[in-house]
This record gives sequence, structure tokens and C-alpha cells, in this order.
Amino acid sequence: MYLETQFSVFMVNKPGVLAQLLNVLAHEKINIVAMTMMDSMEHGVLRLVGGGAEKIRGLLHRMNMQFSETQVLCVNLPNHAGALADVASKLAKAHVNISYAYCTAGARGGRTTAVLKVADVKKSMKVLEGHAEADNQKTKKAVRRSLASHT
Repeated sequence: MYLETQFSVFMVNKPGVLAQLLNVLAHEKINIVAMTMMDSMEHGVLRLVGGGAEKIRGLLHRMNMQFSETQVLCVNLPNHAGALADVASKLAKAHVNISYAYCTAGARGGRTTAVLKVADVKKSMKVLEGHAEADNQKTKKAVRRSLASHT
């Protein structure tokens, strides 16, 4: 679990605009950790979390793209049904509002990263610290030992 800068990029809703931005990110070797795209009739909003906030910020300025920044909570989860539901339930029980959330298709070790915009980041991290420890206990692999032969 960690905090990351998310960029909300406001783009004209027409062919090629997203491709142009993604190609520039690729050319600059900026890895996209997670992204989501929403649209309306006039514009689209790309929410992007990627490697190197300073590089992304500079690139967006050079491309003259309007954007805003916010801190989001990134939670590394096992990639199975119910993992995000567990996190959302823990935050709900602690009365922490989730404004929005999205997940990656996959992360390191076959896991997924959930990106959460929460009302109280510090409280969320405290609540979820226990969740991360419990999850680590569940994912530890059992050691298989051969049975000793009895003669």
C-alpha cells in the first residue's frame, strides 16, 4: 500500500488524442501503473497513475494539456474475486468514503493494484495495514515435506 500522484487529464473527445498522449508517454519511457478513461460529448477525462510524477507533469505542460493532480491510495491485492470487496468493506466499517476506485489488470506476482480516491488517506492506511498483514499470511505457501518411510 502506498500513496501515488494521480493525474486527471482533460482532453478533446476526438480520434487520436489519447493515442498521441500514450505514444508520448511511451517515447519518454513512462510506465503506466493504472488508468481509466471517462467521456462526455465534448471532452474526455483520463485518470492516470504512472512512474515518475515529475516527468508526467512536465510532459503534460509541454503538450499544453489541462490537468489536475490528487493523491490516491494504491493497494496491492491478490487477483481473485472479492479482494477489492474486502478492502471496500473494511473502509466502510471505518466510515471512510471512497469517491472512486479502479483496478489494474495485473501487477507484480500475478496481483492487481487498486487505485482508491478516499476521503481520509491517513485513516484508510491505518485501517488497511491490518488487511495487508492478514493478506500476506493467507498467501504464504505451505511447505510440502515428504513423509518419512517407516520400516
